[in-house]
Amino acid sequence: MFCFQCQETAKGKGCTIKGVCGKEETTSNLQDLLIYNLKGIAVLSQGLKEQGAEVGYDVGRFISKALFTTITNANFDDTSLTHWIDQSLALKKELKNKFDALAPGAPKTSLWQKIVGMFAQAPEAARETVMHESALWMGNGGSDYQAKAKTVGILATENEDVRSLRELLILGIKGIAAYADHAAVLGVEKDEIYDFIIKALVSTTEDLSVDEMVGMVMKAGECSVSTMAALDEANTTAYGNPEISEVNIGVGDKPGILISGHDLKDMEELLKQTQGTGVDVYTHGEMLPANYYPAFKKYEHLKGNYGSSWWKQNEDFETFNGAILMTTNCIIPIKNKNTYKNRIFTTGVVAYPGLIHVAEREDGKAKDFSKVIEVAKKCAPPTEIETGTIVGGFAHNQVMALADKVVDAVKSGAVKRFVVMAGCDGRQKGRGYFTEVAEKLPEDTIILTAGCAKYRYNKLNLGDIGGIPRVLDAGQCNDSYSLAVIALKLKEVFELEDINDLPISFDIGWYEQKAVAVLLALLFLGVKGIRLGPSLPAFVSPTVLNVLVENFDIKPIGDVQGDIDAMMQGK
Repeated sequence: MFCFQCQETAKGKGCTIKGVCGKEETTSNLQDLLIYNLKGIAVLSQGLKEQGAEVGYDVGRFISKALFTTITNANFDDTSLTHWIDQSLALKKELKNKFDALAPGAPKTSLWQKIVGMFAQAPEAARETVMHESALWMGNGGSDYQAKAKTVGILATENEDVRSLRELLILGIKGIAAYADHAAVLGVEKDEIYDFIIKALVSTTEDLSVDEMVGMVMKAGECSVSTMAALDEANTTAYGNPEISEVNIGVGDKPGILISGHDLKDMEELLKQTQGTGVDVYTHGEMLPANYYPAFKKYEHLKGNYGSSWWKQNEDFETFNGAILMTTNCIIPIKNKNTYKNRIFTTGVVAYPGLIHVAEREDGKAKDFSKVIEVAKKCAPPTEIETGTIVGGFAHNQVMALADKVVDAVKSGAVKRFVVMAGCDGRQKGRGYFTEVAEKLPEDTIILTAGCAKYRYNKLNLGDIGGIPRVLDAGQCNDSYSLAVIALKLKEVFELEDINDLPISFDIGWYEQKAVAVLLALLFLGVKGIRLGPSLPAFVSPTVLNVLVENFDIKPIGDVQGDIDAMMQGK
C-alpha cells in the first residue's frame, strides 16, 4: 500500500505497511481501485457530454458518495468497498452502453477513439494505460481486484511533481465531494459542482503542463467555495440560521444515543424517531454545531454535547454507555477491550467490519433507526465526564447581526486582531500548539473557528471583549465558508481592496481531505500568509511547495510565541 492523504501519515512521507489511521493494506488497495474506476466513469461521462448526450445527477451523486467513502476514517470495511467497486463497474457498463447507442455498429476502436479524442495530445501510452483502460477495465472481484489495485495506486504516477499536483487535486475534490453529498441529501445539487468533479478526475488522466495542473487546483478552490455555499444554503434552508447558543456538556438521567459525524439530515430523523421513547440524544465531535440550529432546539430530548474530538472516541464512547451512531467520518478502529463495539452503528458512507449498518433512505422515506433506539433503551445513562456549557453559533448570519459591535470594537482598538484557527484536530502531541496559542494570544484578539480544531480551546475560559466572546465558533469544517463570508464582509465594511489588508491571521490545523478543500478555497479567495500545521502535507512535493510559498506565502507553524508575535504584526 501507499497512502499519504492525511496529516498523520507515517514519518510524514506515507503509510506503506498499515495506515496510521488503522487502515489495512487490502482496504487501501480497494480504495485506490475505486478511485481508478471513478476516473473511468468521469472519462466516459465527459465523452458522452462531448457527444451531446445527457449525463444526469445520478452520476455526479455516485462519484461524490464514492469519493466520500475513501476519506480518512470513513470506511474500514473491505466488503463495503468491494460493493462500491462493483457498483462503479456497473455504472461504467451502463455509460458504455449509452455510448454504444450513439453509434450503433461502429467499430470499437473508432467508438473509443471518440471517447478519448479530447485527449489527442496525450502520449499514446498514457491514453492506453490510464485514460482508455480506466474507462474499460472490468474486474471479476476478489483477488482480481487486489491484483489490479496494486498497478493503479498513487505511485503509478512516477514523476513526483506530477503525482503531487494530481493528488492535491484528487484530495481536494474528495473534500468537495463530501460537502456536495451533504448538500444533495438536503436537496441542493448544482450542475457546476458535479461537472467540475468529473473534469477534475479526467484531468488526472491527462498529460497536462504544470501550469495547467496548477490551474485545475485553483479551480478546485473555486469549486470548494461554491460547494460550501451550496451546503450553507441547504443547511440554513432546512434548519434555519445558527444562533448564539449555550450547549450543555453534562448529562441527564435517561439512556442516550450519541450521534457523531457531520450529517444533519440523519440528526433530524433520529430526533424525530426518538421523541417520546425515553431516550435522549447527545452530539459528539463535529455534530456539536447541530445544537446551534433553531430547528433542533425544539427537541427537549436533545440534551447537548458529550465528550470531545474524534480521536478521543474510544474513551468517550465507552463512558457514554448508550448507543452510538456514526454518520460520516471520523470513526476510528475499536480496541478489543472496548464494550461499545456491541452498541455502535454506522450509516451513509461509513462502514466498519462487524458493525450493523443502517441502510440508505428508500422512496423518499426516512432512514430506519429503530435498531439503534432499541439498543439504547437497554443501556445505562451516560457517565458524567464534565459539567457546564460551551458557547457557539457564530456563523456568518449571526456575526453579521453583531457587525456594528464588531466594527466598533476594531475601530476603538478594543479588538486588535482576529486569528482564524479553524480546521481539524488530531492525536499528535504537537497539536497542543493550538491550545497554547489560544491561551497566550493577547486579550485584545478574537479567535474565529470552525471544525473539530475548536476542541483544543473551546472549553478554555478566555473571556470576552465588550460582550463579544473571544472564541467565535462558526460550526463544522464546512462552515469555514462562514469565516470567509465574514472576512469578505469586513473587507467591504472597512473599504479595503485586499482581504490580506484586514487585521486577520490564519493559523490552521489540518488532518484530512475536507481540510484540503477548505485550504484550496482560501487560496482561491486570495488569502496569503496561512500558517499550516502541525506538519505540512506529505503529498506536496518540494517543487509544488515552492509554488505555494512563492504565490501564497504558505508557511509551517513554528514556536508558539514567535508565531503570535508575527501574527500580531500582520506577518
